[in-house]
Amino acid sequence: MIPEIEKASLQEIKTLQETKLKKLMVYVSEKSAYYQRVFQFHKINPSEITTLEDLAKIPVTTKEQLQAYNDDFLCVPKSKIIDFVTTSGTLGEPVTIGLTDKDLDRLAYNEAISFACAGIGEDDILQLTTTMDRRFMAGLAYFLGVRKLGAGIVRVGAGIPELQWDSIQKFRPTYLIVVPSFLLILIQYAEAHGIDVNKSGIKGAICIGEPLRNQDFSPNVLTEKIRSKWNIDLYSTYASTEMSTAFTECTEQKGGHQHPELIIVEVLDENDQPVQNGNEGELAITTLGIEAMPLLRFKTGDIVVAHSSACDCGRNTLRLGPVIGRKKQMIKYKGTTLYPPAMNDLLNDFAEVENYVIEIYHNDIGTDEILIKIASSSASDKLMDDIRDHFRSKLRVSPKIEACSSSEINKLRISKLGRKPVVVIDRRG
Repeated sequence: MIPEIEKASLQEIKTLQETKLKKLMVYVSEKSAYYQRVFQFHKINPSEITTLEDLAKIPVTTKEQLQAYNDDFLCVPKSKIIDFVTTSGTLGEPVTIGLTDKDLDRLAYNEAISFACAGIGEDDILQLTTTMDRRFMAGLAYFLGVRKLGAGIVRVGAGIPELQWDSIQKFRPTYLIVVPSFLLILIQYAEAHGIDVNKSGIKGAICIGEPLRNQDFSPNVLTEKIRSKWNIDLYSTYASTEMSTAFTECTEQKGGHQHPELIIVEVLDENDQPVQNGNEGELAITTLGIEAMPLLRFKTGDIVVAHSSACDCGRNTLRLGPVIGRKKQMIKYKGTTLYPPAMNDLLNDFAEVENYVIEIYHNDIGTDEILIKIASSSASDKLMDDIRDHFRSKLRVSPKIEACSSSEINKLRISKLGRKPVVVIDRRG
């Protein structure tokens, strides 16, 4: 189920996107109160935005603007909204996103071709280990996508290893939709209860929320820890509520593929200009085919590298590498710039570390400080020293480390909406 446009030439892909962009410009100029003001203030004639290069004439849309003028982005009457969802609010106040019936169809199509990208077909059964409630778009998207694909789904929800394994043994799903670190908890439960994970029938996992690979696409420590116990294929998928589109790895596992019929991608520098090919920058997206709340040049806050070479799977679409970090979570620590994912990888090197959170805050003189709270049944002074030495060796920094109980860490990791675990707590205001 590879859409023909994803195997088309780069010029054919560009032509399709520009056709859709022209329609989008007409639509938002007629329907969006927010973009009407932007066009008027900056003296932009929407009919003159006809190429992908012309997008640079439009100011970027920020998360702060989406938060401040949320309702002004809506292009349909609220009576046409079928489903209301909100962003997680990790980097500020949650944003409400409305979806029409047409938007839900688009969301289902997006997830169906994303699952197909990872090699999943109508004969498969997927077990959903994330929530479908709490205004969470992702859980709904997965359900709709599996239904569109014609595959089966088992809606278990988050947590509860015992129920997860009961469902695996009862329904024999072939794939899990899961936060990858939860796979370690499932392995731990299986080992304690005499379950052979490699005879479970699970072929692979669609992984969300945490990276699986290094920037060169080699497996990171978390992936190696999982696969050392459970011989399954792990596929990374990246998305956000605002874009209503996923970037999912194919069987080559060399980055998440863009669906060009659904989204336009830019990777921007500090001045909102495109970076050189292969350089890191902030991902900005323009949504295509969204009826209720389309976005132009929306800056996601995620730092990524885009890869434009053709993939061996037959697709010619742009691929996104693992998210390097969130721009707002960038840390300036004692002369070194780093992002939390780099610390996640180092902590995963220690089997003794059962759980953790990373807290970022300002010290008395206003510079960044890092405190890592760790839960471990063997939290010895030697373990703490080994972790500090590992950080100094790999990142040239030595953060503060504090031993905590598992219950304390779990309380910190549960977000207000309880939709996905929080690993980074930014207390810098």
